[in-house]
Amino acid sequence: MYENILVDVKDFIGTITLNRPDNLNVFTTPLAKELNEALKSLDENDDVRVVVIKANGKGFSAGIDVNELKNKTPLELYETTTLMEQMNLTLTGMKKPTIASVHGFAVANGFGLVSLCDLAIAAEGTKFGATAINVGLSCIGPAVAISRVVGRKRMLELLFTGRIILAEEALEWGLINKVVPKEKLEEETNKLAKELASKSPLALQITKKAFYKMADLPLEKAIEIANQAFAQICTLEDAEEGINAFLEKREPNWKLK
Repeated sequence: MYENILVDVKDFIGTITLNRPDNLNVFTTPLAKELNEALKSLDENDDVRVVVIKANGKGFSAGIDVNELKNKTPLELYETTTLMEQMNLTLTGMKKPTIASVHGFAVANGFGLVSLCDLAIAAEGTKFGATAINVGLSCIGPAVAISRVVGRKRMLELLFTGRIILAEEALEWGLINKVVPKEKLEEETNKLAKELASKSPLALQITKKAFYKMADLPLEKAIEIANQAFAQICTLEDAEEGINAFLEKREPNWKLK
């Protein structure tokens, strides 16, 4: 079905693997389309509770294939850019939590993809950067996601200098959640994914939606969104099931819808 990515579903975990290792998993029109299609498909799959995005090869992704930018009119370039950045809307609009599992490097659009995922784990020494400025371009697209994670000064530093930061510094900046030895990356990613998959799917989905909805709102409005979400979660069958399972010292049997 897909030519540029691999998709697998197992134990309530949907995994998307960027699979253009010979081309450093750069974003092309086909890859961008397939990624968005796969994300939407997994989000609607009742057998999936959490989505992991990882990559084959030396690194996660080196950004957009510059060949996509050659010999195009301004309108064609706008259409290409819109497609490449569609993942901003797809990922933030998904009901299910997402985890980026990163190794080697994640630069430009690859960096943006990591920032768009709800959580991220990186192998030691992984390189991150908004590097497009180094070839006369700009990572202003990926900055939409990255700037929501780091402050303005750090975002502008990354945009203006194109410098690389390692996973350890990215962790300090809050860009990722955890740094692990390379040989432990898959194990630690699966551990986190399984932990999320063990929670109430509906409670997680309502929590995620409310979090992103309230993120940029004034305090009073944000609190109202949070209160509405909590009240909604309390009315779920999962809330009663979770409490009963806790009191009865057994594993809960969550609803999928």
